[in-house]
Amino acid sequence: MRLYKNFLSVGAMTLLSRVLGFARDIMIASVLGTGMAANVYFAAFRFPNLFRRLFAEGAFNIAFIPLFAGVLEQKGKQAARAYASKIISWLVILLIATTILAEIFMPQIMALFVPGFVTDPLKFEFTILLARICFPYLALMSVMAAFGGMLNGLGKFLAAAFAPVMLNIVMIVALGFLVVFAFEQQDAALILVFGVIVGGIAQVAVVIWALRNMGLLPHLVWPRWDQDIKKFFKLALPVILAGGVTQINIFVGTIIASGAASAISYLYYADRLYQLPLGIIGIAIGVVLLPELSRHLKADRHEEAAFAQEKSLLMAMLLGMPAAAALYVLAHQTVSVLFERGAFDSVASNATASALAAFACGLPAFVLIKVFQPGYFARHDTVVPTVLASISVAINIALSLYLFPQFSHTGIAIATSVSAWFNALFLAGILMKRGYFIMNPSQWIAHALIVLASAMMAGLLWLGAGVFEQALANSTLPILQFGTLALLMGTGLIVYFLLLHIFKVIHLRDFVRQFSRAK
Repeated sequence: MRLYKNFLSVGAMTLLSRVLGFARDIMIASVLGTGMAANVYFAAFRFPNLFRRLFAEGAFNIAFIPLFAGVLEQKGKQAARAYASKIISWLVILLIATTILAEIFMPQIMALFVPGFVTDPLKFEFTILLARICFPYLALMSVMAAFGGMLNGLGKFLAAAFAPVMLNIVMIVALGFLVVFAFEQQDAALILVFGVIVGGIAQVAVVIWALRNMGLLPHLVWPRWDQDIKKFFKLALPVILAGGVTQINIFVGTIIASGAASAISYLYYADRLYQLPLGIIGIAIGVVLLPELSRHLKADRHEEAAFAQEKSLLMAMLLGMPAAAALYVLAHQTVSVLFERGAFDSVASNATASALAAFACGLPAFVLIKVFQPGYFARHDTVVPTVLASISVAINIALSLYLFPQFSHTGIAIATSVSAWFNALFLAGILMKRGYFIMNPSQWIAHALIVLASAMMAGLLWLGAGVFEQALANSTLPILQFGTLALLMGTGLIVYFLLLHIFKVIHLRDFVRQFSRAK
């Protein structure tokens, strides 16, 4: 089945990227720890990264892919290429203007972004410097997202999914250099932001190469305002909030967390851990599902569109629920095994693990948002997702402010998860009310059994963590730690799928056969 093949392609490349990202973050934790340089680096990098996900991967792709897929379906590849050239030319103009303004007004912007840093002049000035160096990464990633959106619309997912791997390769090389020559933490942070820019250039090169090989690389044209551009911006502007609600919530958390020592670092490391399953499952599904739904709906293949969304939900639940359960139960063990070395001590492990457990509770919701939002965007409905995202952000802000004084950074993670569940449930409910998404009783039972199997697996992991407590805590033998953690998670995964087979939610032979064919 093509849908499974595309999930597998994007998921495999995302897995490779996230595994390399873990290697990168382990090295960053060892080099920077959770001190001043780490907080400044994460704040500076998160700023352009937020806008990348809001505008490039968020609003741009959500508006661009359905329109591009429609032109492709009705007029062919060369017409779609000409359409992309017009849109991307406008994107380049906006990126140049945004970059110039951001570089000029960076002190004022960072005062809003990390208000807790303002009282420390040295820390604040260093943040401004790193943010100015980092900000062109937004332009690079926006171009990469535009070209990647074209590839996704053409049904070619591999190159765009592989591109982020290049950033992690560049960063690992830079970190290896820092480890060998033992730089001071502030100097190391400065070198790392230059590595981010080099990594961004490498990502753009990958998607340019893929489109050039297909003969479909768009060219810049003089921007003109016409009906195509008007329609694009009419779709894009409202979904800035809807498409990037998770990133906005993290942004809000960063602002609030800047008032507590090391809180930004704790949230960053926890975010990186739960982003692994979210990337492999949620982002892979979202990337594949939006162009798939857009093509089916444009050609009036409504049954195929409903089937694609149904299978996407099943895949999200099958993989998202056990991932959330495992991260919640093994939060402390996962953080300590991966990060607790060098400048990252046991205090940092405990603080990061508490945030990870809170994020894990919201992981299924983060994945479900990626499943349900394309059901609106493919139908050019930007109002409902935007309204729900606005309410979700308001809930997150209110809860974060309420919980932060008592629970510090963990309160921010709790608020993020609660707001995500609100968003996911209402997205699903409105789709069902409109008749775009229907679940029969057998499907409801299957999803309930997935939750039950995940809970049973979590109980097994909790018992296993107690049995192997000494091996997991033996920091003098990292191989033993990693091996024990991998054994626990691998055993839990096997038990989980065996339970689903016993419950007759899936038949293992058919399940393996489908992915073997996809591969």
